[in-house]
Amino acid sequence: MADQDLGLGVVGAGYWGKNLVRNFANRKGARLVAVADLHERNRARAAAFAPDATITDDYAKLLDDQSIGAIAVCTEAASHHKLAKAALLADKHVYVEKPLALEEAHAEELVRLAKERDRILMVGHLMIYHPGIRWIKGQITAGEIGDIYYLYCQRLNLGIVRKDESAWWSLAPHDVSIILYLLGAAPRNVSARGNSYIRPGNEDVVFANLQFAGGQTAEIHTSWLDPHKIRNMTLVGSRKMVTFDDTVPTEKIRIYDKGADRQVDYDSYADLIALRQGDIWIPSLKMSEPLAIECQHFVDCVREHREPDTPGQQGLDVVRILCAGQKSMAQDGAPIALGADG
Repeated sequence: MADQDLGLGVVGAGYWGKNLVRNFANRKGARLVAVADLHERNRARAAAFAPDATITDDYAKLLDDQSIGAIAVCTEAASHHKLAKAALLADKHVYVEKPLALEEAHAEELVRLAKERDRILMVGHLMIYHPGIRWIKGQITAGEIGDIYYLYCQRLNLGIVRKDESAWWSLAPHDVSIILYLLGAAPRNVSARGNSYIRPGNEDVVFANLQFAGGQTAEIHTSWLDPHKIRNMTLVGSRKMVTFDDTVPTEKIRIYDKGADRQVDYDSYADLIALRQGDIWIPSLKMSEPLAIECQHFVDCVREHREPDTPGQQGLDVVRILCAGQKSMAQDGAPIALGADG
């Protein structure tokens, strides 16, 4: 397929789906063939972004269209499994917005089907394609940060209160995927506490802790009932510390040459630990829209038939952690162990 354009279909052109329509309509090596959505307002908006595409309320037309080789699913999370499964059974390659599914068994089924049918299954873990997160990963890989001790993420806003998913399921997939990407490992256990203030049984605010076999700790705070809009992360290593703030237009990353070093030779207990106060470095990032990078990556992976950077397996790993967090909340914050495979 590398020598011809990929025919694409998108199902869901609402709040976030319209951005997928806009991006897939302008991707190199691809042609947006059709968009499906049940709502007339969304269809009208999709038509403005993709005037050459067929706009319909019938998803089955996308599944039956032989000119469509891949389908992007961007509907409510509760429908991800059903729509993605139908696309895989129709032998389409599939992109699914996060989370991959709301149940672990459903995510496992999608990963299995993609493997059995030799289809590309990619999950929309957008932050993995953010130039800032990629830059931080490069610094970790190069050893510039040292051993990772801990990190914490905050994703807060006075925002959309969803009916079919909590703040944990709606917001935390971003941070869980970042943590797995930066640490390169899955946690051994997850504990979480949350509260439902607006909709009973649908947590508006969640505090979660992930413990790793290597001794690292990760904290996640998500809320859509908060006066502040915060999208940040702090990472502490043995050599340097890093902050990432995605709400600012520039200077998203700051590197702190600070730390606490154990001394080999010391005269007293007080001299055993030496605090290091170094410079603060703000790297210059070449920014591009993460969603444009992500969408182009999906097109390239399908055309070249190679595994994406956020494959279905990673989506399954994230769902497992989210399920463990949900189970922990039901048990008043008790740690929930994950299997050896994450």
